[in-house]
Amino acid sequence: MSQFIQSEDYDASIHSEILGRLTRDDDAVVEICEDRAIAEMRGYLSARYDVDAIFSAEGKERNQLILMMAIDIAVYHLFCIHNPQKMSQIRKDRYDRAVEWLKQVAAFKVTIDGAPKLPEDIQKQNSPWLMSSNPKRTNHL
Repeated sequence: MSQFIQSEDYDASIHSEILGRLTRDDDAVVEICEDRAIAEMRGYLSARYDVDAIFSAEGKERNQLILMMAIDIAVYHLFCIHNPQKMSQIRKDRYDRAVEWLKQVAAFKVTIDGAPKLPEDIQKQNSPWLMSSNPKRTNHL
């Protein structure tokens, strides 16, 4: 169970009565979708950022951009439970936007302001670019 997303965080993205209808007022379903959203995000963010520090933050310490993307992904998964065929286009678009943003972060094209980064040596190991050369040869004796 994650403490990163709080129930009041959904108020900016979805009305509480709609959320209650989608989950049939079962908080366990919401927690499962939150955990899945965070697990999905961890896969993309772990190459550059300290995901344990990011997702263990609470209250005002949380990065608001990461929180928004996590909520968009979690709400998308909640709507998929109900009836994915009748999902609104805005939910699909917000999920697609969140995943595209995560892909850009993973490809080192976008940085997240204020998010705790991994140490430089670990980031270099995880980098999608590798620069190296052959070892220097000595041709004379």
